[in-house]
Amino acid sequence: MNNNDIFKKLRVALQLRDDQIVEILELVDFRMSKGEIGNLFRNEDHPNFMECGDQVLRNFLNGLVIHLRGTKENPKNAMDVIAKNQSEVKQNIAAKKVTNPTSDKPYEGKKPATTSASSFKKKPNFKDKKPVKKIEIVEKVAFKNGKKKS
Repeated sequence: MNNNDIFKKLRVALQLRDDQIVEILELVDFRMSKGEIGNLFRNEDHPNFMECGDQVLRNFLNGLVIHLRGTKENPKNAMDVIAKNQSEVKQNIAAKKVTNPTSDKPYEGKKPATTSASSFKKKPNFKDKKPVKKIEIVEKVAFKNGKKKS
């Protein structure tokens, strides 16, 4: 297991987004962009994959301790921070639900099937349609290549 795998597992377990990881790294004065962090989480065969070095993981873990526990002057309860983070994730998921423009209710997927007669539509009858006349683009040409037919 390499540093990238450890970093991925911590990210998933703590439900952290890239911008939260940037904030955690800034707690220990280690600056890294969201793009660079995204490259750490890519597959190894991706062209933009970046190996997570010891320094990055060490600074992330030190920042994570400050993020979860706080400092000596301002201590925090780690479980409260995790619960707050989980509630933010749930709110973001709820906000991403697509709302139907004709109503205020969120779209919940397929509509339930109804058995009323008005819900069944008649299939179009293709036999009733008149055939469309094809337009010939190329003229019919008799080719004469010098050979006589007998």
